[in-house]
Amino acid sequence: MNEPPLTAASWDREGVRHRLAALASRGVFLGTSSWKYPGWLGQLYDRDRYVYRGRFAESRFERLCLAEYAEVFHTVGVDAAYYQFPTPAMISACAEQVPAGFQLSFKVTDDITLRRFPNLPRFGRRAGLENPDFLNPDRFVSGFLGPLAPLAGRVGVLMFEFTRFHASDFARGREFAAHLDRFLGALPPGWRYGVELRNAHFLHPDYFAMLRRHGVAHVFNSWEAMPPVGEQLGMEGAATTAPFVVARLLLRPGRAYAEAVAKFSPYAELREPNPEARAAATQLIAQASGETPPRRVFVYVNNRLEGSALRTIEAISAAAVSSR
Repeated sequence: MNEPPLTAASWDREGVRHRLAALASRGVFLGTSSWKYPGWLGQLYDRDRYVYRGRFAESRFERLCLAEYAEVFHTVGVDAAYYQFPTPAMISACAEQVPAGFQLSFKVTDDITLRRFPNLPRFGRRAGLENPDFLNPDRFVSGFLGPLAPLAGRVGVLMFEFTRFHASDFARGREFAAHLDRFLGALPPGWRYGVELRNAHFLHPDYFAMLRRHGVAHVFNSWEAMPPVGEQLGMEGAATTAPFVVARLLLRPGRAYAEAVAKFSPYAELREPNPEARAAATQLIAQASGETPPRRVFVYVNNRLEGSALRTIEAISAAAVSSR
């Protein structure tokens, strides 16, 4: 399926805004993973809002653009929380820019989800070492839930993203599932939790059954070494682990993250449509929102899937509204 890149003017801002509002009224929240993309200027964002002393101020844009994002969208994935525990300043900066009812979903800080710290500069002296706080419920409650408590009613989903484990981390999926089972059993109720895996062979009916015992969602994710979302939806027990549903459309399966960044930056155009991912998202929305009672749905789209999350959401929202 080859479509020409869309121009900035062709993104239907008002049409998307109306469709997302209609979906949100049904408990379906469709948004992007992060929001600070200059490539969206002239489409979602008005450049003039961020001009200071005659020049576009990038720092002003990054600090204030969530408010303009929230004029169209009703949810966003806060990926920044993956790299550091949320602070009161981070939380208030988000909450002050969005209206009541807006759903902020957070990736949980990797201090909780990494078995071993990667050899990356940002980990400093911890690089290569085992993580003593891996799946530590006390550390999660104090370091993550504590700062979020004032925002509790406006939080969508807290997503535990696990990078791909090696055999030295867990020889079998059931070993990881046993660790996760103990962790989830120690978490306080009242929050929506989701688990996102990067090991395809961990997706087993016993794993989904364990999530179901805790009311935790499997995060359907489109990622380099994972099965397509449509295939995950067909796995036994995958779609019924929680009273809500979560998906993240991040990468085309088989494509490396760095390749997608190089191919699609600065994320201003639709460059490579992915009809399979769009269809899977539409199916997920239709299934969950069509149940009695309907389940709340959260779908987050990354620019690296097709080139522009704005264009992907434009297509999915149109399909989701028309399929009702």
